[in-house]
Amino acid sequence: MNLLSSIAPAARRIAEAIVAGGGRPVLVGGAVRDHLLGLTPKDIDIEAFGLPKSALCATLTKVAKVHEVGKSFGVLKARCEELEIDVSLPRREKKIAQGHRGFQVDHDPFMSFAEAASRRDFTINAIGVDLITGEVLDPWGGVNDLGIGIIRHVSDAFDEDPLRVLRACQFSARFGFAIAPETVQKCRSLQGELLTLSRERIWEEFKKLLLKSAQPSVGMLALETTGALVLFPELADLRGQYFDSDAWTRHNRMLDACVGVCAEAELEGNEALQLMLASLCHGLRATLGEEICRHPGHEQAGEEPARSLLGRIGCSPSLIERIIPLVREHEQPFHLWQQNHARPVADGVIRRLALRAPILQLCLLALADFRSHSGENKTPCLAVDWLRERASHLRVLEQAPKPIVQGRNLHALGLKPGPVMGEWLKAAFEAQLDGEFDDLTGGLDWIGVRLKGDQESAGPIHQLS
Repeated sequence: MNLLSSIAPAARRIAEAIVAGGGRPVLVGGAVRDHLLGLTPKDIDIEAFGLPKSALCATLTKVAKVHEVGKSFGVLKARCEELEIDVSLPRREKKIAQGHRGFQVDHDPFMSFAEAASRRDFTINAIGVDLITGEVLDPWGGVNDLGIGIIRHVSDAFDEDPLRVLRACQFSARFGFAIAPETVQKCRSLQGELLTLSRERIWEEFKKLLLKSAQPSVGMLALETTGALVLFPELADLRGQYFDSDAWTRHNRMLDACVGVCAEAELEGNEALQLMLASLCHGLRATLGEEICRHPGHEQAGEEPARSLLGRIGCSPSLIERIIPLVREHEQPFHLWQQNHARPVADGVIRRLALRAPILQLCLLALADFRSHSGENKTPCLAVDWLRERASHLRVLEQAPKPIVQGRNLHALGLKPGPVMGEWLKAAFEAQLDGEFDDLTGGLDWIGVRLKGDQESAGPIHQLS
């Protein structure tokens, strides 16, 4: 297998430059793993053997713009033809302090590939491809582990970075691989060290688990198996439900169903992440006790644990504020649909729901919830379809209603800025939500009639000029 002919032209130029300078370029990491799995490699990392750093820099600058990052780790960013490629020096690492920066690093361009690869986390990430000969370099059995679907640590260097526990979980979820028993044991021995991880590092792994997995439930179960749930007590509490032993299973089914819903809706990036995180948090209310869960409005009680969990995994405050309304209102599609059978739900109720949470995303979340209970991946949900149709008809499916009557309109009628104007604006918006008018002309007529009535009855409107 010769990857040199299939990787990007920019990567070939860099590899050829390293060869011309007397070095040996080896493709390493995820690019090799993904290629062997039949996936398209995204990030290209090259380890350059046989060249000291100064000679490597001089060689690369002939074909690319080069700058050094992570000086102690000897990583060079080489930009060629708009593609940025990481080129690193083989190195030895020794843990000397806590944290992912607490390493003593020694570069040795003449070490063997086997020794260089021994510092990597898992065997499936410790495979290289010699970009001169096309030879697959596999000193740690990674090709076999890819074939049988196993996540296995390479060496005792695994212990030096507890983040590797979370990486084991997200790789397990992404590829559907089992974690080797000896690696599970390693992970469980690092539970105390997990608490030293920064939220920024946790966030990156959790995002990958949710967004790159066909079955995030595999990652959730891996978090449990490896002991990593110690980082997320809100999820651990859900796992230990004394009154509902199936809560953990349903929670994980919901995550898997949400992946399918995101794909159907063609959600990507932050939109998909927001829905997946809402799905992650939607059932946390169940940890509050059976009696609470039987009462109307109990879903609001899940806000506190949701905020807590989202904070622990490193979610930004702005994203948390977009997720919480979905968690708080996620049962509304079902409640309103059921109410509509007894008595038609007024348009104003739908419009006010759109003010509290984005209805389209709320419907997608409810659809995932429904499918996680029904077990059918493509089953439509009558409650969701009903709400989507109503919201679409009222033009609030994809955005919340905005006030038609503005302060400048009231000012033109002679009302001065102040508390009274605020009261009128609020009253006008409530009337708009109830459908009493749907354009500015109707809104001004509504205001005019009531202003006239207030004047005739010597009401409180005293700020008219």
